[in-house]
Amino acid sequence: MSRTNPASYSPLHIALHWLIAAAILFQLIFGERIKDLGRALKDGGTPDAITVFMGNAHIWVGIAVLALTIVRLLVRARYGVPAPLPSSRPQELAARAVHGLLYIAMVLVPITGLVAWYGGVHTAGEIHELAKPLFIILTALHVLGALYHQIALRDGGLMRMFSAR
Repeated sequence: MSRTNPASYSPLHIALHWLIAAAILFQLIFGERIKDLGRALKDGGTPDAITVFMGNAHIWVGIAVLALTIVRLLVRARYGVPAPLPSSRPQELAARAVHGLLYIAMVLVPITGLVAWYGGVHTAGEIHELAKPLFIILTALHVLGALYHQIALRDGGLMRMFSAR
């Protein structure tokens, strides 16, 4: 596998970024519905159709996040990514930390959810639930960093994820 620093993100990089972002946003907004499904099934009740649909949507969207993230990591490894924009050392370290933690979360959170749901491992479920505030914080830091590059530094950082030049 070759690792290069292309001049810009490819359309595939960009599509994967936004598909994963949309899936994570869906999970943050609607993910709590899985608890309703779990409670109904645990209590021996019959959940209504919306609860079943939303609970299953949470599972399938989580699997999609995992699968798309694996594809994204393979694309990064094979084709590389553009070099980071010039910034101070602390900013560069913060960006690397946020990106690294996001990738770790995009892999481990769906896995812990699957282990909790299908394996019945309570500890995995607790770890999975802790991920929501983590994703909110990391996403907020990621968005703020992108806006900082676009608005304060005016270096076009945000636009790199909208257009493959």
